[in-house]
Amino acid sequence: MTVTIDTGLSKTERTDVAQELTKVLADSFAVYLKTHGYHWNVRGPEFFGYHNLLEQQYRDIWAALDDIAERIRALGVLAPQSFSGFGNLTSIKDGDPEKEAGPMLKELLKDHETLIATTRKAFEAADEAGDEASADLMTQRLAAHEKFAWMLRSTLGGR
Repeated sequence: MTVTIDTGLSKTERTDVAQELTKVLADSFAVYLKTHGYHWNVRGPEFFGYHNLLEQQYRDIWAALDDIAERIRALGVLAPQSFSGFGNLTSIKDGDPEKEAGPMLKELLKDHETLIATTRKAFEAADEAGDEASADLMTQRLAAHEKFAWMLRSTLGGR
């Protein structure tokens, strides 16, 4: 049985926004996996602080994954759900548990900056389509990832 979606957005608008949201979901999932892995494997004299910082970040990202996927579904599009599906959509590379803490944090900083750019693109698509709900969600995610990038940058001694 087919049920019509009538939210004030055309099918094309919904599909275009969902396409950008799937990229945000894939990049978010990749950053989540890397952050959680680095949380497990970070070591060194600042272990406790890094371990806790990364836990705060991966917990936030984990909760956001569901919000992003559910928004994609609300737009009438299926959310990706496989590693290969995410892998084909993301530009975030796998982490290396052999790295020292500093390089781990630098890599995560760059990954958050990549995710910020992906999220801005999704915001622009949502804004252009008049999709306030998706735009609002992307605004929230932008604020979170900009904060995470700032925390990592400051931990590394930058501004």
